[in-house]
Amino acid sequence: MQYDYLIVGAGLYGAVFAHEMMQQGRNVLVIDRREHVAGNIYTEQMLDIQVHKYGAHIFHTSDKRVWEYVNQFAEFNHYINSPIAYYKGELYNLPFNMNTFNKMWGVVTPDQAREKIALQIADLQIRQPQNLEEQALSLVGTDVYEKLVKGYTEKQWGRDCRELPSFIIKRLPLRFTYDNNYFNDRYQGIPIGGYTAMVEKMLQGIEVRTGVSYQQFATEQESGEGILIADREGNTYAKVVYTGMLDEYFNYRLGHLEYRSLRFETEELSECDNYQGNAVVNYTEREIPYTRVIEHKHFEFGMQKGTVVTREYPAEWQEGDEPYYPVNDERNDALLKQYQQLAQEKTYILFGGRLGQYKYYDMDKVIAAALDAVARELS
Repeated sequence: MQYDYLIVGAGLYGAVFAHEMMQQGRNVLVIDRREHVAGNIYTEQMLDIQVHKYGAHIFHTSDKRVWEYVNQFAEFNHYINSPIAYYKGELYNLPFNMNTFNKMWGVVTPDQAREKIALQIADLQIRQPQNLEEQALSLVGTDVYEKLVKGYTEKQWGRDCRELPSFIIKRLPLRFTYDNNYFNDRYQGIPIGGYTAMVEKMLQGIEVRTGVSYQQFATEQESGEGILIADREGNTYAKVVYTGMLDEYFNYRLGHLEYRSLRFETEELSECDNYQGNAVVNYTEREIPYTRVIEHKHFEFGMQKGTVVTREYPAEWQEGDEPYYPVNDERNDALLKQYQQLAQEKTYILFGGRLGQYKYYDMDKVIAAALDAVARELS
């Protein structure tokens, strides 16, 4: 077989690219190193509940094109993300809004809340923030920082806030309304039946092989006409769409790009129908090792008997771990530019997605990037 594209990765980027190229009559094959499709948005049914196996994913966008696109493959419910923060027995609404400020200080009007925050910021007299702690304090004041930012951030990054650069937090949104909707986007929800079913519908009619990495599957060889990309069965590919780790493709020849990873502990509670009363509860004190607890049935307004909860633990990434969050500091940004220069020389490979571009993408941005890449290929 001669294929137009070998698509490495069956997550959102790869699935969208594959679907669109198939619609244009291109011959594509998709591989993924995991034993399933859908990448990090993979959902699995447990106790008749769709469980987000790699952390909570709530689809949200203001891009009408993207919203209409995903609705071809799934019907979305009307879930609104309204997480709760737990701090030493106290519960606060997120994002920081009037419900948060009322609970914290007893204020009831936006002016009262603004005045309280402004006074705390003025007392600190921070003019040029030298680290993340000073940056956050200069944005939200002492109380919000100590209770809702400091511990969570230190767990997420594995370092004291005073050891983190200030640019990591460019802003901390303060909302002076009684609105617990975490996202400002016009469209929001979760696909009924789970994300896996949505991605499977995108890949319908496309050859997909799971449990295999690019390095195991294909070789790149010099030929009289340039680079020949072939697999062990003798199939050839005109181009590769690579959504794996950029530095791994180059065998880490310039060094490792850094990531933060996650570890999940998932528990079935067959005798408990409602564990925490909310889909997402963030634990913002440093002494509790996990950052949040997810109760999956609340994403679907579930009334099933029993429940499933997942505790999410941040971890230092080591080679072989699943990479989740790129560490976009000066060292990694400089290394990324070097890898991007190498990537530009590989004219037969398109590097895309969160790992291929070393960029944290929301789901809608991944889809938009894949659609734009298809348009460029077809132009």
